[in-house]
Amino acid sequence: MTTQNRGSIAKVVSASLIGTTIEWYDFFLYTSAAALVFGKLFFPSNDPLTGTLLAFLTYAVGFLARPIGGLVFGHFGDRVGRKKLLVLSLLLMGGSTCAMGILPTYAGVGVLAPILLTLLRLVQGFALGGEWGGAVLIVSEHGDDKRRGFWASWPQCGAPGGNLLATAVLAILAATQTDEAFLGWGWRIPFLLSGVLVVIGLWIRLAVSESPVFLAARKNNTATHAPVVEVFRDSWRAVLITIGSRMAENVSYYVITAFILVYVTTGLSLPKSAGLNAVLIGSAVHFVTIPLWGMLSDRVGRRPVYLFGAIGMAVWSFVFFAMLDTKNPGVIILAATVGLVLHGAMYGPQAAFFSEQFPTRVRYTGLSVGGQLSSIAAGAVAPLIAVALFKEFGSTVPVSLYVVAMCALTVIALLAARETKGESLHSEVLTERGHVSA
Repeated sequence: MTTQNRGSIAKVVSASLIGTTIEWYDFFLYTSAAALVFGKLFFPSNDPLTGTLLAFLTYAVGFLARPIGGLVFGHFGDRVGRKKLLVLSLLLMGGSTCAMGILPTYAGVGVLAPILLTLLRLVQGFALGGEWGGAVLIVSEHGDDKRRGFWASWPQCGAPGGNLLATAVLAILAATQTDEAFLGWGWRIPFLLSGVLVVIGLWIRLAVSESPVFLAARKNNTATHAPVVEVFRDSWRAVLITIGSRMAENVSYYVITAFILVYVTTGLSLPKSAGLNAVLIGSAVHFVTIPLWGMLSDRVGRRPVYLFGAIGMAVWSFVFFAMLDTKNPGVIILAATVGLVLHGAMYGPQAAFFSEQFPTRVRYTGLSVGGQLSSIAAGAVAPLIAVALFKEFGSTVPVSLYVVAMCALTVIALLAARETKGESLHSEVLTERGHVSA
């Protein structure tokens, strides 16, 4: 790769990373707020766990909108280009998050408050459903075949980056405000801050060029009028592999970063800072290690790295809660950090691995639909199921078994997938019907 090409891919990577960090900041901000304050402000109940469950229900609604966003953004992304859709997703996400910061609570307008919150969460989910596929694709399609795992892993860093930013802002507010002030008005500050971040993100994202792979495909007139039809007709196996591969990754991530906030405060009676600090430090390490896992996948393959993460997470799901039960702040931080490093082994090679499963003409749609359908079955319900299991059995063992079951599904999906390391995104791939698709 020439110096000029390295500069070009670095610019694309930077724009995608900053954009995805902002979008995930918005999305994870809701996750943390649902665990810490939304149950009290929008879903008041005599039972704290019940209020938290209701707050996580609206959290899950955001995931329900993600496949719809993936379909819409994927359709137009495969027809008009990746860049335009990425700009739109950033505007939708930032606008809905800012609006959350000025919402009246249940005490002010009654049942209208949770209804408005749910509607804005739907917009968030719709925007993120289109963001993820476009962000990883525009990097994958700019980079070279030999280092795609490394370059495409950087937009994945937007997840821990956004979580790190959201958790850091909440941790600072929690440390500098009383509980009364934080519940009264302090929680609104991080949501309003999103407006400033969106302006920065748009300025950077607008400067990025369109994907050369997409432009080449359009020049050769390989566009399809109905990408979603072609995806389910010809690439259904790739969709199933994408869904299955994300089960362990999605569930484990939200158990480690969202359920931990519930468990340390409600189950262990520790201050919320114990969970926030663990997620904060763990996310920082997570951010650094994701590209390393992506780089490793360029050397040894996507599947071996991904399998290591899935199997390691199955084992760690039991160790994780045993370490939390010590109530030792340092041990809690270590538990979350190791868990997120293992998660990174799945998340790092994921963008390149999934991109390489689909032909260019339907890649945005296939990647988005497969990725976002799994978010309903996995990420949407993970904190909900974890809280419900803990409430029902008074133990974290069922939660660990739940994570293990999802890891087993991911291992099966990976064993059914082909190794894609080094494949050209310009080349044609065989479809499920046995013919060649451009």
